[in-house]
Amino acid sequence: METGKLLYEGKAKKMYETSDPDILLIEYKNSLTAFNAQKKAEMEGKGRYNTLISAWLFSYLAEKGIPSHFLKRLDDTHQLVKKVQILPIEVVVRNITTGTLCRRLGVTEGMKLPRPLVEFYLKDDALGDPLITEDHALLFGWAKQDEIDSIKRTSLAVNEILQDLFLSKGIVLVDFKLEFGRDSSGNVLLADEISPDTCRFWDSQTGKSLDKDRFRKDLGDVLGAYREIWKRLSGKEE
Repeated sequence: METGKLLYEGKAKKMYETSDPDILLIEYKNSLTAFNAQKKAEMEGKGRYNTLISAWLFSYLAEKGIPSHFLKRLDDTHQLVKKVQILPIEVVVRNITTGTLCRRLGVTEGMKLPRPLVEFYLKDDALGDPLITEDHALLFGWAKQDEIDSIKRTSLAVNEILQDLFLSKGIVLVDFKLEFGRDSSGNVLLADEISPDTCRFWDSQTGKSLDKDRFRKDLGDVLGAYREIWKRLSGKEE
C-alpha cells in the first residue's frame, strides 16, 4: 500500500493518506509533551513502545468486542487505521484521584473512587482542553445524544476490560484518555491510541508510576516505564 501526503502532524503522531481512501497510515513520533506542549522533549524509542502497546491493546479490545479504527501494525512505528472523523471530545475515565482532578476540586490524591468517573473535555489545545458537560457537547453540535451514550458505554466497558487485564499484570489502571471518531458509515469507533502517553499506570506493589507522569514530574527513567508496560503485556524481555 502506497503512502500519500501528510494530512496531519500532532504532538505524538503523524497521519498520512494511503492508496485506499478509507485507510490512513499513522506514524508514532519520539516526541514527549506535557502541560499542553509547554514542556517538550525527544526520547528515542518512545514512539516504538507506544506503537507496540497501542496495537496490542486495540487488538485485545477487539477480541473482547470493542471496535476501533485500528487495522494493522506494519512495523515498530507505523500502523494502518480506518479513516474516521475525530469527534472534538476527549473522554477521561478515572478510577483513582490524581492529577488535574485533585488540583481542580481539592480532593486527596490516591483515593479509590466507588465507581469510575467519566469526564468530557473539549479537544482544543488553544483553550487548554477545558472540561465540558454533556449539554455543552449537544448544544454546540460536538456530538449527538446517541453518540454520547455510545461513547460512555464504550469507555466504561474499556475501563472494566483494561482494569482486569492490567491488574493481572501487577499494574493499577489509575485513569486514561480516549478519543472517538465517525467512520464513513457514521459509526462511532474508538480511535487515537492507548498507551503510557494517554494512561496512568501504577505498579500494584510499589505504587511506582509507569507512564508519562515520569516526564511530567521529572521522575526519570521515562523510557524504562514504557518498556516495563510492554514487557508485562507481551511477556517479552527487551
